[in-house]
Amino acid sequence: MCGIFAAHGLENPSSDRARFIALSKRLRHRGPDWSGCFVGKDCVLVHERLAIVGVDTGAQPLVSEDGKVILAVNGEIYNHIALRESVGPGVKFKTHSDCEVIIPLFRKHDKDLCGLLDGMFSFVLLDESVSPSRIIAARDPVGITTLYQGWSSKRPGAVFFASELKALADECDKIISFPPGHIYDSRDKSTTRYYNPTWWGGDDEGPNGTIPTKPVDLVLLRETLEAAVRKRLMSEVPYGVLLSGGLDSSLIASIAARETEKVAQAQYELRQKKLQQATSGPPTPTPGLVTEQATLAAWPQLHSFSIGLENSPDLLAARKAAHFLGTVHHEYIFTVQEGLDAIPEVIYHLETYDVTTVRASTPMYLLSRKIKAMGVKMVLSGEGSDEILGGYLYFHAAPDSPSFHQECVRRVKNLHTADCLRANKSTMAWGLEARVPFLDKAFLEVAMNIDAKEKMFNKGTSQELDQDGCPKMEKYILRKAFDCSPGGKKYLPHSILWRQKEQFSDGVGYSWIDGIKEHAASVVSDEAFATRTDRWSDGVPDTKEAYFIRDIFDGLYPSETVAQTAVRWIPRGDWGCATDPSGRSVSIHNAAYE
Repeated sequence: MCGIFAAHGLENPSSDRARFIALSKRLRHRGPDWSGCFVGKDCVLVHERLAIVGVDTGAQPLVSEDGKVILAVNGEIYNHIALRESVGPGVKFKTHSDCEVIIPLFRKHDKDLCGLLDGMFSFVLLDESVSPSRIIAARDPVGITTLYQGWSSKRPGAVFFASELKALADECDKIISFPPGHIYDSRDKSTTRYYNPTWWGGDDEGPNGTIPTKPVDLVLLRETLEAAVRKRLMSEVPYGVLLSGGLDSSLIASIAARETEKVAQAQYELRQKKLQQATSGPPTPTPGLVTEQATLAAWPQLHSFSIGLENSPDLLAARKAAHFLGTVHHEYIFTVQEGLDAIPEVIYHLETYDVTTVRASTPMYLLSRKIKAMGVKMVLSGEGSDEILGGYLYFHAAPDSPSFHQECVRRVKNLHTADCLRANKSTMAWGLEARVPFLDKAFLEVAMNIDAKEKMFNKGTSQELDQDGCPKMEKYILRKAFDCSPGGKKYLPHSILWRQKEQFSDGVGYSWIDGIKEHAASVVSDEAFATRTDRWSDGVPDTKEAYFIRDIFDGLYPSETVAQTAVRWIPRGDWGCATDPSGRSVSIHNAAYE
């Protein structure tokens, strides 16, 4: 991923160049490898690059051969090779970048190009072949990448786009989070939805569509997720996996480890073949040959990374999963004080005051710094599974299967305000790209069309067991899909595959959330908390922890324009769920352990 900044509809763009480069510089943590700027007739495009694919030739903004179409992209297009072939042999590509294919796709399909892209992306494309010039901007289907749109009353007629709010905060007095799955067109100033999957249903305010009735196909579920992981290993730089020891990250790590083993074997065979050709004799087994000049991007073993407080549930589980998978495992222990010290930085990068997001982002932010220090630039992560399959513990309270499905749809629709935002900004704060296989379009199509009756669960003393003695717990169908041993090798140990859901902010150690609450109670006085409604009219903090976080946020972003983009993550109160988003606040959390 990268950082992009764009302004269109300017009267004198050359005079704005220096200012807009300075605003884009606030995004440089997202793209520390290079910066590029294009100034057009009425537009400025600035790009901060994180080089993952086409490292030597993919500098942006990308410019078409005739110089008429200019493109700035944040993201990865996984099917770019097939798309290059689809545009025909007459198209000449200037780089090896996976993003350049968007230019000929635009010329061939116009705005319909977005439906052809398989990946995570936000882009701004300028077309100067028409007068006035035209700009289109788009964001991936569920908002894995971040994108904001802004307007300034001082510049009527101009429109702005940026990967993060901080680049727009001083320029725009109206800012929105650009809606996922949509495309903007300056020709008529329209923003329209291009992503319309079969499971979506209803309008953007709430799901009212058809309730799926398909029975689960465990083989299809497994193979679609494996394909999603496989395509996300596209990289020319070192990469690894985030491993919390929970079901989702452990499955991603397991699949990635299998795929890595295949790559290592293929590399070994290729080197042996070249050696045989060079010596004109039979190949001699040389076990160390592959690793002599291998980088982490082409290693014979997958590297995994975890973080937690001393002896936290996640550290212990991740250690066990890594040992089983044979990854080169790196674990980092942080203290509550180190986490508290980092919170202001975390909020600065997150650009939200949502308690759940800050809780979970802090250890992810600290871990990302450690990973980047090792030279790693991309990791696989497990976000999205809980929304797609109803894995949060509060889902046990769903009154019926239609309600369960509708809540899944609602959570997926709002991923860009919560887990996608957290994963993107916590990692990109250090120029580390996180890829999320569970949010693959094909996997979403399969998993979201499964009858929600197959996803529902219960726990505690009334928990059911299947014919194999496995509990009908949260994400049962995902666990069951991988409870097999293809080629005689299990995907995961039973204790990891059937481990209860622990939200990341809980799994890193229960003392983490408790420590934030205790700290907030000590620094937020009763008098200040009692007058909170005098200070805020929207997003009023309901706990001292929320007050503490909102107070820091306001110090960093005093503009109400920025505050209005924040969205709070709250479980379903109408299901009788606790308002505290911690998984430990759900009654069945302890009941399951008992």
